[in-house]
Amino acid sequence: MTRGDFPILERVVNGRPLVYLDSAASSQRPRSVIEAMTRYYERSHANVHRSIHTLGEEATELYEIARDRVHRFIGAAAREEVVFTRGTTDGLGLIAETIGRTLRAGDEIIVTELEHHSNLIPWQLVARDRGAALKAIPVRDDGSLDLDALDRLLTARTRVVAFAHVSNVLGTITPVPEVVRRVRNSAARTALTVVDGAQAAPHLKLDMSALDCDFYVFSAHKMLGPTGIGVLYGRRAVLDSLEPGRGGSEMIKEVWIDHAQWNDLPWRFEPGTPPIAEAVGLTAAIEYLEKLGMDRVTEHEAALAARAVKGLSALPGVRVFGPPLGVPRGAVVAFAVEGLHPHDVAALLDADGIAVRAGHHCAMPLMRRLGVVGTSRASFSVYTSPEEIDVLVDAVGALRSKL
Repeated sequence: MTRGDFPILERVVNGRPLVYLDSAASSQRPRSVIEAMTRYYERSHANVHRSIHTLGEEATELYEIARDRVHRFIGAAAREEVVFTRGTTDGLGLIAETIGRTLRAGDEIIVTELEHHSNLIPWQLVARDRGAALKAIPVRDDGSLDLDALDRLLTARTRVVAFAHVSNVLGTITPVPEVVRRVRNSAARTALTVVDGAQAAPHLKLDMSALDCDFYVFSAHKMLGPTGIGVLYGRRAVLDSLEPGRGGSEMIKEVWIDHAQWNDLPWRFEPGTPPIAEAVGLTAAIEYLEKLGMDRVTEHEAALAARAVKGLSALPGVRVFGPPLGVPRGAVVAFAVEGLHPHDVAALLDADGIAVRAGHHCAMPLMRRLGVVGTSRASFSVYTSPEEIDVLVDAVGALRSKL
């Protein structure tokens, strides 16, 4: 759709034009994001919220403008529901630490078999430290979650249900409103719902009022923005009820030796100097996506995923994981080539200038569920072209003959 806006795509790798199919790990940045961050450093850099001089006020304004853009982009009810973090992993860790303080022995936390480690390890730590039980919603053979099993897992002791909006391996799109509805209509009706949106925010139009979850977390670097900044959306009533999980400056109003008074939302959850330049880059990334239109982005990437599934599935000895052709999926396609380790597949494709991911993708429980040590994964963004999908399919088809 927009290849000319991404300078890195002009690169040649191993004598071949770069075919970048690793956007689920980290997307590339358009020139407008790079220029916005450079302009900030050249003209307006200072710390935020603490200074009354010109640069401090300019930096503060730019930082809070980013919050306003995110607020509108995700359909949050109020800007106070937008907390900036260092990324999805940091945001999920912050939620787990904060909620964890409220849990007691015997409480229950529900996750799923398809979770990224970032939405699993923090809950393992909380369960260990608080004496809580950790349960998992199983994954069906078609890559979907067994929501009937969720109904059986929910009890009056369930305090948290944490799950991915889109699987970073299978591309499974979880029906978030349906999961939330089932939780609230069960014995666990007061349980908090936590959604890992890292693989959804770059590709799907978001509306927090429609998703109806309590928390939603994502990263800028997967949605054309910079590394080092993420977003934690929290329902205001829930955020108001929680104490901050981390201490420092900015998150307080007044401090005495033995106690402190917390700051208002959202700043009580943002201790220390925030990622200011990165917030400026996130603003530019959102502006870029909004100019394209998220409906158009979703349509483009869905077509790419379908093309990849169809092409790869037709190759002898190639197994494609996740929802079958015709079922909506995120912008990722994981596959395995018979007789080849995923790392060898990635290395051979790299020799042709094709960048894909290989390994367990920080989802080892899911790999065990699939019965594999890992997969190769192609993932797409707004700059991916249909022709690049064909290049990938042709290259994968030639791998076994090469060996």
